[in-house]
Amino acid sequence: MSDIFREIDEELRRDNFAKLWERYGQYVVGLAVIIVLATAGTVGWREYQARVQRAESIRYAAAVELVQKNELARAADDFAALARTAGGGQATLARLQEAALRARAGDEAAAIAAYKAIAGDSSVDTVYRDLATLLAALHEMHSDDPKAIIGEIARLTGPGNPWRPSALEITALAHLRAGERNEARDIYKSLADDLTAPQGLRARAAEMSAALSS
Repeated sequence: MSDIFREIDEELRRDNFAKLWERYGQYVVGLAVIIVLATAGTVGWREYQARVQRAESIRYAAAVELVQKNELARAADDFAALARTAGGGQATLARLQEAALRARAGDEAAAIAAYKAIAGDSSVDTVYRDLATLLAALHEMHSDDPKAIIGEIARLTGPGNPWRPSALEITALAHLRAGERNEARDIYKSLADDLTAPQGLRARAAEMSAALSS
């Protein structure tokens, strides 16, 4: 292949374009076609992706509009349909929206199932899977064994997990539901003193710690 390009270079230097075209014209045209097709394919794929993203955004906005009209069940169905065809983060967000709307519509079982499906999906980013685990636990609080809930979210309470403060708050709530007042108080106190926790969460924890200490 290098010999071909060297010969082309020599012919160009002699300005012998007729001879060059006679010998290598077909090769050069073929190469040019490949380059054009590759470029067109790349541009076409990008345009296709942009069209898909625009279409997904329109569908997402339409579902949000249904929420604003309080048509929660329809909106949840639309988010579920979008999640099946959308890609990446858009699909994950649509699934989380669907689960939240199932809960708001009063279907706790469907909401928990939707959250657990996200939590168990290895294709979803870990941070969203952990969030889904927390939200499922929160919705299970009134119906499931509080000890089981504590076990489900224990791995999220470790240092370095972005959901640690929320996981500890839910853990404290589960201890309270299990009648373990002291355990709940200790967690709330540690959260109130945790400067890395969100301010609103720290305030809630301080109030709960004070209430449980009285």
